[in-house]
Amino acid sequence: MGGFTDVAALDSSAARKIPRLNAAVLGESPATEDDQLILPSDQFSSNANISSYHQYLEMYKRSIEDPAGFWSDIASSEFFWKQKWDQQVYSENLDVRKGEIKIEWFKGGITNICYNCLDRNIEAGLGEKIALYWEGNEPGFDGTLTYIELLHKVCQLANFLKDNGVRKGDAVVIYMPMLMELPIAMLACARIGAVHSVVFAGFSSESLAQRIIDCKPKIVITCNAVKRGSKAIHLKDIVDAALIDSAQNGVSVATCLCYENESALNRESTKWKEGRDIWWQDVVPTYPTTCTVEWVDAEFPLFLLYTSGSTGKPKGVLHTTGGYMVYTATTFKYAFDYKPSDVYWCTADCGWITGHSYVTYGPLLNGTSVVVFEGAPNYPDPGRCWDIVDKYKVTIFYTAPTLVRSLMREGNEHVTRYSRKSLRVLGSVGEPINPSAWRWFFNVVGESRCPISDTWWQTETGGFMITPLPGAWPQKPGSATFPFFGVQPVLVDEKGNEIEGECSGYLCLKSSWPSAFRTLYNDQERYEVTYFKPFPGYYFTGDGCTRDKDGYYWLTGRVDDVINVSGHRIGTAEVESALVSHPQCAEAAVVGVEHEVKGQGIYAFVTLVDGVSYSEELRKSLILTVRKQIGAFAAPDKIHWAPGLPKTRSGKIMRRILRKIASKQLDELGDTSTLADPGVVNQLIELADC
Repeated sequence: MGGFTDVAALDSSAARKIPRLNAAVLGESPATEDDQLILPSDQFSSNANISSYHQYLEMYKRSIEDPAGFWSDIASSEFFWKQKWDQQVYSENLDVRKGEIKIEWFKGGITNICYNCLDRNIEAGLGEKIALYWEGNEPGFDGTLTYIELLHKVCQLANFLKDNGVRKGDAVVIYMPMLMELPIAMLACARIGAVHSVVFAGFSSESLAQRIIDCKPKIVITCNAVKRGSKAIHLKDIVDAALIDSAQNGVSVATCLCYENESALNRESTKWKEGRDIWWQDVVPTYPTTCTVEWVDAEFPLFLLYTSGSTGKPKGVLHTTGGYMVYTATTFKYAFDYKPSDVYWCTADCGWITGHSYVTYGPLLNGTSVVVFEGAPNYPDPGRCWDIVDKYKVTIFYTAPTLVRSLMREGNEHVTRYSRKSLRVLGSVGEPINPSAWRWFFNVVGESRCPISDTWWQTETGGFMITPLPGAWPQKPGSATFPFFGVQPVLVDEKGNEIEGECSGYLCLKSSWPSAFRTLYNDQERYEVTYFKPFPGYYFTGDGCTRDKDGYYWLTGRVDDVINVSGHRIGTAEVESALVSHPQCAEAAVVGVEHEVKGQGIYAFVTLVDGVSYSEELRKSLILTVRKQIGAFAAPDKIHWAPGLPKTRSGKIMRRILRKIASKQLDELGDTSTLADPGVVNQLIELADC
């Protein structure tokens, strides 16, 4: 961090004395396109958990020089441990040249994350505090649970799971919408030492089956249906199809627990398999409201979360208990400047890592009141978010740039007709937020008085890696700013050499942090090859990054074959294999293109089987195939007919050329003479609008 302190250390009074500095001050004026800096106000900083860059730097320096001392102080003072960890707080090997990759934190420490989320907070006097505010899809449908009520419901489900053969270390797959029962199911698993694997309830039956086959769960927990906006989605039908598929592949699941979501579908209309399917409402409420805690080692698995890779098969990211608990709670507390009076709403689904770390675990570990929203943010109109903010007096609002951009297109009036006076801190997650969307979020939604925590992190990291700390330093629209405590980002060139100062390169992380994922389930080799082999000695993020002259980090997007659509990572290989499974598709190549709402869109070049003609029906059929196999969120935005694909003489598809054609950057195609058939490029250009 050395040498970069000048701008970061600026406060509003010092900034006013600098001539020609284009800066806005929090709460004083809107951010214009000329403002390079948004300075915290003296009032915000004085009340912040981290009130200055100097304070941050002192804590950051200790977290790097003495990570064992830094993290053990936090772990022992803010969490309950049945037994303290071994003398060695952490051990790590991030260098493939030195043997197996291994990361351990607080090993030997015995704890339970559910106990720390619920019982510990109740014992501290928060039993009657609202833990969850639930807002249904239809306005007017809502509910609340206090910390005591939430504990009772968690214990009932935990007792049901134990009664149905779920033991410590067993997997449980959860395929549910954003009902309160989703975090309840996660916490119930954690209470008894079961490993939950939440699958986003937008994935197809094929995708769900893949995950069931991989982790072999004892039980699948689902819901009969959900309404997203005006559309009903029959989740139980998808689960039924997945369970048939998995059984045919040798993995049979004996029990399917199904929650009846009456507002979407009644039980009489729900397809049912006697002997396997059980209605949640019929059995779970009959169990006792207390359940013994299963105490586990800090390194015991907590959950599996499958994420897209650049090759077809989803990767089961494995997170363990102790380090994840300490890190998610600490990042939540500081990155959102959390206060006990805050009401927090994150719009993410629990099917993604954000819903694990920053809807469920991070907030509840801090004793937060959390809003859980079942519906679509633009239903019944584009003002729904701000209606919810006003209804629950939300103070911290954390969402994705995709949602910001889509609401921005709808116009300011949908925002300004609501008060939003309760808002204090805004947050952004999932992809880099472009400066114009940042300014709209800041100026219109936050009325220029709310700092934006533009967080960069990944499924694999478990928690925030690079993030602003509100009140501690000036922000730059579009920059994730500086690393969190204990995080050492480095930029390297193609050869793996670290680059200093102002530069662009591949973003890697040096040394471990408590919530780092420990392996890919049943695939340690892929774990090492994907993340640690590209640049030995470092964790490779797969992202490109720029560091400016002031030391601020700017994420520039994926550098591998992964597309970031609305904050969802989708492997190009997954989409390609779905397309090629269509009987009339001979070959496919997929690239990401800029999309003004989703950040990136999916652009597919498709070569048809000989003799098959291009048609609109075929285009729709190909898109439907992807929707069916992966899910609606992975459907291509554009199918580009391709008589052939640009390949090298060794047969490798030149995706660089396809990206340029898809982005209409035809003057940047570069040298095509090395292609086996350079004429293919002109054919593709001619067919661009077909």
